[in-house]
Amino acid sequence: MSARTAAAAAAFAATLMALQGCATPRAEDSVGRYIDDAAITTAVKARYIDSEVVDAAAIEVDTVKGEVVLSGLAKNAQERAAAEAIAREVKGVTEVKNELTVRPAQ
Repeated sequence: MSARTAAAAAAFAATLMALQGCATPRAEDSVGRYIDDAAITTAVKARYIDSEVVDAAAIEVDTVKGEVVLSGLAKNAQERAAAEAIAREVKGVTEVKNELTVRPAQ
């Protein structure tokens, strides 16, 4: 192997090792965990649809390893709190991060 080929191979190997650190945690999850997270997200969204307080269309729900992250816009502080409380009641939820922003009053 020439020095040039060896250097190229070493650079390629170093790049692959560096990129491995950029992998998302979800890539390491099992299929079962992914399905559980999808079921939690679906259950939270279904409860929002049934709620008279929460606008399901305005709230994004993402679940990773049982942790629910809420994002989007809430009409007021009451809706923000209700969205969090509803999410906490869903079976399998381990934590709720409420990142909802309350729309400014007009």
